Amino acid sequence: MKKDRPILIRPILTEKILNMQESTGVYAFVVDKGANKIEVKKAVEKKFDVTVDNVRTLNVKGKSKRMNTRRGITRGRRSDWKKAIVQLRKGDSIDFFEGSGS
Repeated sequence: MKKDRPILIRPILTEKILNMQESTGVYAFVVDKGANKIEVKKAVEKKFDVTVDNVRTLNVKGKSKRMNTRRGITRGRRSDWKKAIVQLRKGDSIDFFEGSGS
């Protein structure tokens, strides 16, 4: 694992993940492609001061995209990325929206 890139890139805040956070204490993050489960666990515990029970990771393949332009069809691909699904100990939680009130 390279030291110049952070392991946790950003949280995934979809409707499905937010419902899982409330009911089961499961959180999801976009992580560095070279990170393993142990590194993800340590990074989450250090950053959010929580205890992690379980980490699941999966590689998400980038989608092929096509765009019609004046010069014809341009084809491209989105980047591949890695997702980590983190189960916290019962009673622990992460608040991504703290201090964002109006």
